[in-house]
Amino acid sequence: MRAFALLLLLCPIGLYAQRGGGGAPGGPPPGPPKNLKILPADVNIQQVMGGIRTALGVQCNFCHGPAAAADGGGGGRGPAGPIDFASDENPKKLIARNMFRMVDDLNSGPLNGKMHVTCYTCHRGEATPKMEAPAPEGGGRGRGGRGAPPPPPQE
Repeated sequence: MRAFALLLLLCPIGLYAQRGGGGAPGGPPPGPPKNLKILPADVNIQQVMGGIRTALGVQCNFCHGPAAAADGGGGGRGPAGPIDFASDENPKKLIARNMFRMVDDLNSGPLNGKMHVTCYTCHRGEATPKMEAPAPEGGGRGRGGRGAPPPPPQE
């Protein structure tokens, strides 16, 4: 019983150490976020961006550009070096803003203000969403599908 209690006590410490204390590889940006155009100023930016990383299977530098050498890093550090989170130089950041608008429009309009659509709805952990459904297991198209029916069983 003591070993189990000790394990419960130590697990959160190990998880915190793996996380590195912040969401991004170099820790959270200092101070409040800058250059927010879609998200509200009081947003939990670490939580939102963590959701984006998971939904698209990417890191911060996918949308956020590298920091200029003179500005000292702009608030964070990614796998390729310092990141300037406020910069709009990376065109993927504009695409992300448009996607935020689209998701918000869907959830607040025809979906009655409830959260039904997220980035993960389409992206499923990939930077580029798949445009076709995966083939069903067994190679057949399933009931009502197009294409040739599965071959008859061998006797």
